[in-house]
Amino acid sequence: MIVGSPKEIKSQEGRVGLAPAGVHALAQEGHEVLIESGAGDASGFPDAMYADAGATIVPGADEVWERADLVVKVKEPLESEYPKVRAGQTLFTYFHFAASRTLTDAMLASGAFCFAYETLEEPGHGLPLLTPMSEVAGRMSVQEGAYHLKRPFGGNGMLIGGVPGTQPAKVLILGGGVVGTEAARMAAGLGARVFLLDINLERLRELSFLLPPNVVLLHSSDYVIREHLRDSDLVIGAVLVKGERAPLLVRAADLPAMQDGSVIVDVAVDQGGCVETARPTTHQEPTFVVDGVVHYCVANMPGAVPRTSTVALTNATLPYVRQLAALGSVEAIRKGGSLATAADIVNGKLCDDGVGHSFGVEWIEPKDAI
Repeated sequence: MIVGSPKEIKSQEGRVGLAPAGVHALAQEGHEVLIESGAGDASGFPDAMYADAGATIVPGADEVWERADLVVKVKEPLESEYPKVRAGQTLFTYFHFAASRTLTDAMLASGAFCFAYETLEEPGHGLPLLTPMSEVAGRMSVQEGAYHLKRPFGGNGMLIGGVPGTQPAKVLILGGGVVGTEAARMAAGLGARVFLLDINLERLRELSFLLPPNVVLLHSSDYVIREHLRDSDLVIGAVLVKGERAPLLVRAADLPAMQDGSVIVDVAVDQGGCVETARPTTHQEPTFVVDGVVHYCVANMPGAVPRTSTVALTNATLPYVRQLAALGSVEAIRKGGSLATAADIVNGKLCDDGVGHSFGVEWIEPKDAI
């Protein structure tokens, strides 16, 4: 099979779909691998490294899209890429369809096989292709939040860990999944007062053994969220519902009660956001202010640390890329394993219940679409 990775074109996105180690593994198995020239530069992987690993370097993205049977990316196709996607082609990337009806309709019209990293499930292991980027985003959310708490960047001037004789910042984390857990670890390590909220009591009990004592674990409700929003310096939105739009936990009406210069980092923005006033931003212009509250809503946070992110992502995705390359999309769906759970759009048919619920449209099982 011909496998290709074009250069990502989302603003300030430095990741690439395949690290050289992934290229080497695919080439060893007899697949031809096309890498767009410069695709790995921001991740520290020059063309020569890919060539040494067995890739064919092509001068532009058009050749990758035209020749590749399987396109391995990091982010969803952007509007300029929609016409390049062709019927029967397989795409394997983060799609987050529930956040964009336009993208969903475009991929349905393309007739391609769209396998989404974020919906791939492994029995007993949850969502393994979300985990590495959630780890990165969770840790980054505290770094970025602490940065934007500084007064020159619109924040209230709090040092997240404080110093002796002062009170450290209060960090409120909404969600106890991978993002929330990593954010709590990072914030607690910096000395903040950390409050993590989740609706799952069993998860809270589990986290009580995993997180340090300066993390307070609370059962989440609208009432509890609003009580803690009032005096929080940094709020991190870290909730996820597989395949669906993120639930709205912070409403526009809640913002006037928050401190001026407090910061919200909505990691869930690529699934529509869990803050009503959130809208996707870029690394180039990462923040905006509503009612005195700084909003950081970059939809591709891990793209700012592409060397770490690309390696971590390839470590997780490569076994499934190899399966897709060996089996092809139809056989992978027919086998009914983990890859079938990632088949969100097949032959112009929507095959993900979460996306169907988000848009109120019908969906069918992947096996019924092949």
